[in-house]
Amino acid sequence: MDATPTLRKPGRARWIYFTLGWLFVALGLVGIPLPVLPTTPFLLLALWCFARSSQRFHDWLYNHRLFGPPLREWQAYRVIPLRAKIIALGAMTASALYVALGTSAPWYGIAAMVAVMAVGAGVILRSPSRRPTV
Repeated sequence: MDATPTLRKPGRARWIYFTLGWLFVALGLVGIPLPVLPTTPFLLLALWCFARSSQRFHDWLYNHRLFGPPLREWQAYRVIPLRAKIIALGAMTASALYVALGTSAPWYGIAAMVAVMAVGAGVILRSPSRRPTV
């Protein structure tokens, strides 16, 4: 069970968060086979939305057999496992190379894409790869 208190919203806002939660779960699932679409950030967003709309689905996602461990590690220690870092950085590099060399995208579009990827890479590289030892 997650020790973080939920911030349930009333009425319409609750349904908006609930719908967004499921949208982010769907995007996260699509991201599993597609290297261009990240999985964990979408599941983190889904967890956040469910914390504001549905304790049941928040707990389901937080304790999920496959998705729960990385979500709990991120929430507790801001950890991104080394394997996930390598996959994410490799996918970003491959995507940038493909767009830069394999398409006719304008230079400013490529520059913007690389800038956004650089911010993401910075977050990934600054995060620890394993939980701190006590």
